Amino acid sequence: MYEVSVKDHFSAAHQLIEVGGGCERLHGHNFNVEVFVRSDTLTEEGTVIDFRVLKKALKEVLDILDHSFLNDLDAFRDIGPSSERLAAFIYRELSARLSDGDLPKPFRVDVWESENSRASYME
Repeated sequence: MYEVSVKDHFSAAHQLIEVGGGCERLHGHNFNVEVFVRSDTLTEEGTVIDFRVLKKALKEVLDILDHSFLNDLDAFRDIGPSSERLAAFIYRELSARLSDGDLPKPFRVDVWESENSRASYME
């Protein structure tokens, strides 16, 4: 099994719903995101996926989130935009962008809201 990953980041504000404490107040994070892709086989070029393709797809997804108030986005309008839900959103958006051809889907998406706090999503 082969595994590759790419990292990127975005900045956004949010308010968490019904969690209590300061997280219910408007606040922001500089989120870090890491996407992992796995494959049993390599392409003819000897890669799991072209890093450029994966980085471009991730940037397209993060551009939706960057410098926004996450609660105002359609995906989070009725639910709290927790790091867990952000990871799932990024996973699904990336999967849709990588669905053409024989590109592997993400295996896992990690979202770090701070140096010490991470949420992951995988299917």
